Amino acid sequence: MFSNTRNNFYSINVPNRRMKNVQKRNGLKEITVHGLRHTHCSILFSMGASIKDVQARLGHTDIHTTMNIYAHVTKEDKKDTANHFTKFMEK
Repeated sequence: MFSNTRNNFYSINVPNRRMKNVQKRNGLKEITVHGLRHTHCSILFSMGASIKDVQARLGHTDIHTTMNIYAHVTKEDKKDTANHFTKFMEK
């Protein structure tokens, strides 16, 4: 949620449009404001944050929301999991 100087809420289109302009000017990949939320969550999981920590950070009352919607497995995570499994099996 974003508010203006009068403490009224902006439509999500306002911050998305501003962000799109910044991305275009700087040659960045386009992502929405909500997309940043998903990215933030994925990075937290990649860093090793617990599901409860991520749930609290995102403000979810239901842990299933956190896991089913926001927990994305990155390519790097998949590779790390495969490497950990290989090392475990070699013991």
